[in-house]
Amino acid sequence: MNSTNSIDPRVMKELLQLQLMGKLSLLSGDTATSNTDDSSDFSALLDTVMGQTSATGLVGQDTFNAMLGKTTTNNVPSSLAALNKAYTPLQTVSKALSASQYDGLIQAASHKYGVDSSLVKAVIQQESEFNHQAVSPAGAKGLMQLMDGTGSGFGVTNPFDPKQNVDAGTHFLSNLIQKYNGYEGVALAAYNAGPGRVDRLGIKTDQDLANKLHLLPTETQAYVSKVIGHKMNFAL
Repeated sequence: MNSTNSIDPRVMKELLQLQLMGKLSLLSGDTATSNTDDSSDFSALLDTVMGQTSATGLVGQDTFNAMLGKTTTNNVPSSLAALNKAYTPLQTVSKALSASQYDGLIQAASHKYGVDSSLVKAVIQQESEFNHQAVSPAGAKGLMQLMDGTGSGFGVTNPFDPKQNVDAGTHFLSNLIQKYNGYEGVALAAYNAGPGRVDRLGIKTDQDLANKLHLLPTETQAYVSKVIGHKMNFAL
């Protein structure tokens, strides 16, 4: 396998650990029991990924693309699905109830801009937890946490209007996915950290993202992993 098309397993492990951390943050109750289950799930997942390494000890691009969900279909990467098995029922029910009131708006925007509806829901879950009145310390507003400049650029006059916010946020996300040639991981990093920052680091593919993940803000590193996890749950 050519090393230019491969990824260091250590980087893959870091992404998986970020994903696991996202799962743990959603749990409450008996932490001792949860930690035992998490360790077992993570070990199984890591074994699955490492089992796909070549003689060079590197993970292939196809494997990493599957991890980050490069395609815009509703297929759930099987390797990440293993990590979610212990928590999917509760998370799926909770998120489905929150998302249902906006399902029509999300479906319309997803169809309009060609973005997987599960990905749009995942971004909303991570950004605002479906609170259309949410405002971040930085001033991002609404369901998809649009900054005023971004929102106005997509015709938003009221960022707290769910229809305007979802339409503009999905349009912006669609533009990023197209800009980065379908690499959803990179698009999500740009959605969180800004495309300028991603471009300055020369990140164009998910392999670039893995190689330079440590150069992005800690928030962005966790953001990509968490949104991918939410997407998996909504796709079920």
